[in-house]
Amino acid sequence: MTKIAIIYYSMYGHVAGFAESVKKGIEASGATCDIYQVAETLPEEVLGKMGAPPKKDHPVMTPEKMSEYDGFMFGISGRFGSVPAQMKAFMDSTGGLWQSGGLVGKAAGTFVSTGTQAGGQENCQVSMISFFAHQGMVFVPLGYVDPKVFTNDEAHGASAYGSGTLASSDGSRMPSELELAVGETHGKHFGGITAKLAA
Repeated sequence: MTKIAIIYYSMYGHVAGFAESVKKGIEASGATCDIYQVAETLPEEVLGKMGAPPKKDHPVMTPEKMSEYDGFMFGISGRFGSVPAQMKAFMDSTGGLWQSGGLVGKAAGTFVSTGTQAGGQENCQVSMISFFAHQGMVFVPLGYVDPKVFTNDEAHGASAYGSGTLASSDGSRMPSELELAVGETHGKHFGGITAKLAA
């Protein structure tokens, strides 16, 4: 059975919650899915001043554990139009996998949360592609497999690069029903492609 891991960083819970929809879609494709977070790099004092809620109880991913999976969906909490330092620190820790070719041919996808529509939705996801390329991974975008990505009826975070959500500048907006539905579609699409690559 195809085995997929979701690896995310979430400060305020938007990406962590969105991951559950992506997981639902992945499992609907027939794959198994586990959710992990990357290690926090900010001190508790700083997180408290930023109003960050407690972390979810998802285990922390390690580079060694990645060898157990056929594909990975990376959940990105956008920071100034790019990936957060916590995700970058995790990627930088995978040098051993790069040297051994441990991730070559494995599927990789992205979903994202930013504060605004112009907050780097696509750029955050594009900025992950250099990591995938260096690791020899196969980037699986969402494309437009879900017609809801085309809609202009409401603001949403989905694009051709991957599913996503808008958090609003103060973080008060949580993922909409449309965004969650696209996340589920994205997971199902990703699971199907990953199974073909792993076969």
